[in-house]
Order: sequence, then structure tokens, then C-alpha cells
Amino acid sequence: MEDQEMQLKVRRVTDKFTESMYVLANEPSVALYRLQEHVRRSLPELVQHKTDMQSWEEQSQGAIYTVEYACSAVKSMTNSSMYFKNIDGLLRQAISMKEQISTSQGRRKRTMDSGLQKEGGEKHSSGM
Repeated sequence: MEDQEMQLKVRRVTDKFTESMYVLANEPSVALYRLQEHVRRSLPELVQHKTDMQSWEEQSQGAIYTVEYACSAVKSMTNSSMYFKNIDGLLRQAISMKEQISTSQGRRKRTMDSGLQKEGGEKHSSGM
């Protein structure tokens, strides 16, 4: 009876040992197969995400360039206030000069008109 029990125990141990060896021998290949399966399923989606991200990056770079250009334009506009003040002063000066010229021409015209009237009146009276 002990012989049979011993054989049963030896058989169990060898079966367990064989099973363990089988699992150890095949586990890496099963793991690699599962990994390969996972990559095969998820890779197209990952590639699509990558191309989407690259497209968004290009669009973002374009938008960033546009915003930076707009910011530099606004900064240059704030720096140009000095030039606009200068232009404003020159325009006011030009308007003032134009008004002075207009008033002096108006005086000349009035004096010339009155001078012509005096000359014309004298000719009339002297002719008669």
C-alpha cells in the first residue's frame, strides 16, 4: 500500500512538474502572441491619432504665427502714437496757415475791390 501511495505521490509531483515546465516553456510565446495581437488591433488607431495630432499641431502653429503677427502689429501701433501726434500737430499747423492765407487773400480782395470802385467812380465823375 505504501508503494501505491508513493507512486501516486510521485505521479502527482511529476505531473505538476511537467505542467509547470509546459507553462514556463509556453508562457513567453503566449505573452508575445497576445502582445502582437494587441499591437495589430491598436496600431491603426494609434497611427490615426498621430496624424490627427500632427494636423492639429500644424493648425496650431499657423494660429500661433497669426496671433504673434497681430500682437506685433498692435505693439507697433502703440509705438506709432508719437508719429500720429506729430501728424496731428502738422495738420493743425497747416489748417492754421491755410486760414491765415485765406484771411489775407480776403483782405487783399476787399481792398482791391474797394480800390477798383474808387477808380471806377472817379472815371465816371471825371468823364462827365
